[in-house]
Amino acid sequence: MTVLGISAYYHDSAAALLVDGRIVAAAHEERFTRKKHDSSFPLKAVEFCLNYAGLSLSKIDNVIYYDKPILKFERLLETYYAFAPKGFKSFLSAIPVWIKEKLFLRKLIHDELAQIGGFDKDKLLFSEHHLSHAASAFFPSPFEEAAILTVDGVGEWATASISHGKGNNITMLKEMKFPHSLGLLYSAFTYYLGFKVNSGEYKLMGLAPYGRHGSQEVKNYMDIIYGNIIDVKEDGSVWLNQDYFRYATALTMVDEALWQGLFGFPRRMPEAELQQCHCDLALAIQQITEDTVIKMGKTAKGLTGSKNLAMAGGVALNCVANAKLALAGVFDNIWVQPAAGDAGGALGAAYAAYYIYGENQRSKNGNVNVAVDDMQGSYLGPEFSDLDIGQTARKYNAPYTYYDDFDALAIKTAGLLSEGKVIGWFQGKMEWGPRSLGNRSIIGDARDTEMQKRLNLKIKFRESFRPFAPSVLFEDMPEYFTTKTPSPYMLFVADVVAARTNPRPDNYENLSIKEKLYHVRSDLPAITHLDYSARIQSVHKETNPRYYKLIGRFKEKTGYGVIVNTSFNVRGEPIVCTPEDAYRCFMRTEMDYLVMGNFIFDKTRQNPWHEERDWKEEFGLD
Repeated sequence: MTVLGISAYYHDSAAALLVDGRIVAAAHEERFTRKKHDSSFPLKAVEFCLNYAGLSLSKIDNVIYYDKPILKFERLLETYYAFAPKGFKSFLSAIPVWIKEKLFLRKLIHDELAQIGGFDKDKLLFSEHHLSHAASAFFPSPFEEAAILTVDGVGEWATASISHGKGNNITMLKEMKFPHSLGLLYSAFTYYLGFKVNSGEYKLMGLAPYGRHGSQEVKNYMDIIYGNIIDVKEDGSVWLNQDYFRYATALTMVDEALWQGLFGFPRRMPEAELQQCHCDLALAIQQITEDTVIKMGKTAKGLTGSKNLAMAGGVALNCVANAKLALAGVFDNIWVQPAAGDAGGALGAAYAAYYIYGENQRSKNGNVNVAVDDMQGSYLGPEFSDLDIGQTARKYNAPYTYYDDFDALAIKTAGLLSEGKVIGWFQGKMEWGPRSLGNRSIIGDARDTEMQKRLNLKIKFRESFRPFAPSVLFEDMPEYFTTKTPSPYMLFVADVVAARTNPRPDNYENLSIKEKLYHVRSDLPAITHLDYSARIQSVHKETNPRYYKLIGRFKEKTGYGVIVNTSFNVRGEPIVCTPEDAYRCFMRTEMDYLVMGNFIFDKTRQNPWHEERDWKEEFGLD
């Protein structure tokens, strides 16, 4: 049975293909179109999946869309009716689009697919949004049975759900409904603190540690939020005071005048200087989010009695909240879908069609090691041969050194890392999900005190406060971090072990944000965040032998089995997909070397790079 899952038209369009329950290919549309968070129909992603599998569209048993548009339209109409006469301008903007296109999504999808080939439109299915998320979390997980928690902005009506997965079935147990949403609350603070909704939430999470933990200012902000904006029940359900929000009736998130009255400062404009008040408010909402997720987890435990938890939805990308839930000890094992946002809904919808609609059997061997799953390390996208890389080199007349033996290349690259060089690392299949996991990565030496600053300002061209993640050999995790739990998808944080840390200076709380940023906190300064935590990627020989070998060679040279890993892109650009994308990004930045396959490109040997327009005009703020 072949199933093609599709997500589209909101943000992060994607396609995923299952053949007899196994993921054959999956990719985000943005990687092909080079438009970050591309919401258009994933035509190129679908073509990639079909071509990789060697299938024509006519051979697909079912195509399934990750959402039910009629239910979403019902929610839209009922919301406008409930808030009337508020929202009339938004109503006039939204309804014509729905009447013209989204109400006829079946025909729209069929017309888009017709560009690829013939397809029986009776084979088109629709899944509910949170069922798609739940299926993406449970079915590829290592669990035969698990509680499932999904939390995001909003699907059709649901904004969070708790369900129970067992075998080939998912039973929905509890839902929270619009307009009350933990995801929309977090996005509202993302907006107020100057970042982009549906894109900048991870920046808010990264900013929170700059807040003053335990300070009266943070406590005051939390009291204001709890006293005016949100009521959190013991079961983790939330009620949002709609007097302070505008997402239900307007084209913005919040009533800025009311929020300024509450918090004492206006909305921060994008790229404006960060003040301590911004950091303290970020910490306040992060702590509220963590506490709420833990309450939701406890409710899921109570409803299911399971010792396992599978998670998805955009809020499941909050790796700090995930780690706090794990530390709370509610569940023995937690597994998070690496593409937890809307893109992952394409995969979840395909799984729902295969197991629930198709009634196919699912068997697990009982091994609940969370690193043993069906995601294949999340390496599910396009891969390129030496021929492809060589063609790119010839196109740009780019000098390179070719290594017949990968081990020799790994030794050379490890040596360059140990010398403080920044390297673009392009290998094998492109990652599925928003994280680079060692196949489309920019890597560096985590011991280098200047590495974070250099990567942010000279390579990524982004805000200096943004942290970087470590890639660490799985077996070596306890040597560096206070956890033994596998984190192959960079979805959990842990503290750097105390023996490796440096104490804060006596006047630490009085330091400026920049002074705090550049205080050397450990012997791994490039990956140690302000709160002494790190967002970990555990690297496993079974899923990425090349990356594992590289880090192993680095360890042999330096004694450290850990390096810096950040996504291979510049600010506002999707992660690179092709060798040409990688070479272009390499030349636009101050990376020192590019390693693609067995090719090494030395920046000092490349020809001068000229472009007709500045790339910063091509990629907007993310």
